[in-house]
Amino acid sequence: MYIRRTKTKTLDQGGGYYTYRIVESIRFGDKVKQRTLLNLGKDFPIPKERWPLLTKRIEQLMQQPTQRQEDLFDLSDNLDKSLEASAQHYCVQILRKLSRPSGSSSENSTDLIEPDYHTVDINHLEAFQPRSIGVETISLFALMQLKLSEKLHDLGFSKVDICAAIGNIIGRMVSPGSELHTHGWLINQSALSELIDHDYEGMSLTRLYTISDKLLSHQTALESFLSDREKNLFNLSRSLVLYDLTNTYFEGGCEMNTKAKHGRSKEKRKDCPLVTLGLVLDGDGFPLNSQVFAGNASEPGTLETMLNSLKSDGLSGGDSPVVIIDAGIASAENIEWLKNRGYRYLVVSREKRKEHPESSENKVLIRDDNKNRVTVFKEVCKETEEIRLYCHSELKEKKEIAIRNRFHERLEEALNKLDNGLSKKGTVKNFEKIVERIGRLREKNSTVSKDYTITVTPDEDKKKAVSIEWHRDSTSNDKDRNCGVYCLRTNIKDWSEEQLWETYITLTEIESTFRSMKSELGMRPVYHQTEKRVTGHLFITLLAYHLVHTLRYQLKQKGINWSWESIRNIMSTQQRVRVSMPTNENEMIHVRTTTKAEVEQKIIYQALGIEPDPIGSFKTIIKNAKSVVPTKTD
Repeated sequence: MYIRRTKTKTLDQGGGYYTYRIVESIRFGDKVKQRTLLNLGKDFPIPKERWPLLTKRIEQLMQQPTQRQEDLFDLSDNLDKSLEASAQHYCVQILRKLSRPSGSSSENSTDLIEPDYHTVDINHLEAFQPRSIGVETISLFALMQLKLSEKLHDLGFSKVDICAAIGNIIGRMVSPGSELHTHGWLINQSALSELIDHDYEGMSLTRLYTISDKLLSHQTALESFLSDREKNLFNLSRSLVLYDLTNTYFEGGCEMNTKAKHGRSKEKRKDCPLVTLGLVLDGDGFPLNSQVFAGNASEPGTLETMLNSLKSDGLSGGDSPVVIIDAGIASAENIEWLKNRGYRYLVVSREKRKEHPESSENKVLIRDDNKNRVTVFKEVCKETEEIRLYCHSELKEKKEIAIRNRFHERLEEALNKLDNGLSKKGTVKNFEKIVERIGRLREKNSTVSKDYTITVTPDEDKKKAVSIEWHRDSTSNDKDRNCGVYCLRTNIKDWSEEQLWETYITLTEIESTFRSMKSELGMRPVYHQTEKRVTGHLFITLLAYHLVHTLRYQLKQKGINWSWESIRNIMSTQQRVRVSMPTNENEMIHVRTTTKAEVEQKIIYQALGIEPDPIGSFKTIIKNAKSVVPTKTD
C-alpha cells in the first residue's frame, strides 16, 4: 500500500493540478496490477516524507487493529497525533468502501441467511469505533417525512450543502451545542455519516457556519413549506393559532448585534443582553411562523407583525382560526386590532376584576380528577358584548399560594435579620440606611410587600434605628382566596364553557415548545455575537423542533407521551460498532454492525414504523495480512 500522486489537466484552461490516491499492488495470475483503495482528492495536506508512515499505520490498523499505535507514533507529539487521526480516518474509509452487506439489514426479516463460518481467536477480538445511531435514525426519519432534503435541493442547495444542513439540524436535536460542538459530534460521536453516506471528517467547520447563514436566507420559504407539509402529512385542521414570546440570553456583550438589549429575562439573567423570539403555533403544536425581536421588545407591539407575516389564505375568511394569546400580549389595542380584522380570539384578560366561580349559582364543573378540579362561570360583558369566562383551578391556586408564601417567608426572614442586627456589633444601624434597605426588600418582594405595614423606630437623635416592627394586613387573606382565579375574554358567543376552557388550555402547547427549545434543544445561552449568527442559531433550533414535534406527534397518536429528552436518552444507547477478529487462516475479519434494539427502543421504532437497523452489517476480510479482499453473502 502506498500513496500515488497523479497530475491532472483541467479541461477549460489546459492547466494542471495533482490528485492523490491510496493504491495497492495485487497479483492477478502472472500479472501485477494496481488497485485504487481510496481517492484523497487534490487537497491532501500530509507532507510526502510522512506518506510511508501513514500507509504503514493504515495497513497495521486493517491487519492488526489491536496493535498499539505507540509502535509508530508518539501521541504527545502534535504531528504524530495528527497522523494517527488521519490513519484511522482513512482506514475506516477504505474498509467502508470495500465492505459488503453481511446478512439481513432488518431485525424483523424472516429471510434465511446463508451461514458464514470462521474459526476466530476470541482472545484478540476487538470492538471499537462506537458511534450513536438510535436518535439519528428516528431524527433522519422525521426529516425524510417532511421532505426537507428535497426542498433544500429545490432551493439550490448542493449535495454537500444538504448534508451540512442535515448535520446542523440533527446535531441540534441529538447533542445541542454550537457549530464547533456539532462539528466534533459529527466526526467523533455520531453514525449520521453512515446513515446518509457522507464523510463529515472531510467537511470544514466553516461550512457549518455558512450553511446556517444559507438556511436563514430561505427562512420564509422553509417555514411556509414545512407548515404546508405538516398540515398535509397529518391532516391538521389549523383551527387555532397560538402566539407568545420568549427570550434567550447571551454569553458576552454581543455588541455587534443591534437586537441584543437588556430587558425582562424569564431566566432571571438581567445581567446579560437578550433577544426575543416570537413564535406562532397551530393548535397541535406545530410552528407556523417565527421572528426574532430586540431583547426589550414590547410584547403587545409584536402581534400585528407576526399575524401579518403569515399567509393570508390561512388567516382570513369566515372560518379563520381562533387566535389565542396570554395576558402579556392581550392589550386593548391588540384586541381592537383583532376585532377590526374579523379575527375570532380567546385571550387571558388583563382586567383586575376577578369573580370567583364558587360564588356564582351558574358555575359549571368542567374538570374533576386526581390532577385538578376546575370550575367556571360565563357572563356577557354589556359594554363590549364579549364573553367573560371566570375560571378557578385548584392546581393553579395551590401553586400561586405556594409562591406567595415563599415571598412572605423571604420578606419576613429578611426583616428579622435586619431587626436582630440592630443589637449586634458590626451591623447596619443607621436609620436612613435601614429605611433604604427596607425599600429594596419591598421592591424585591413586590408580590407580597403591599400586604405588610412596616414601622422603623429611630432613637432620640433620629440617627439610628432602634427597632423594626411589621404586621401582615388582613387584606392579604383576600388575595390568597383569589389565588387560582383568572378570566378569559372572547368574541366567540356560540361555544360552551367547556369548549372555551379546553381551547385556552392549548396555550400550554406554546409553553411546552419554548421549554423544549430552551432545555432540550440548546437555544440558551447563545454564544454568537453578530445578529446574523444569533438569528441563524435560533432558526436551526426551530428547524430541529419541527422534526422533534413531528416525531412526538406520531408517538402521541400511539399513546406514547414521552418528552424529547426521555426519547433521546432511550435511543442514545443504540450504537454502531466495528468488530475485528483474527482467524486461524491468517485473516482479519472486520464487521461493522449495529447493537440490537432494546425493549423501549423497539416500542419507539414500531410506533413510527421504522426498521431498528436501517443499515445492517457489513464485513471486510483481509487475507494473509497482505491485501484486502471484499466478500459478500449470497
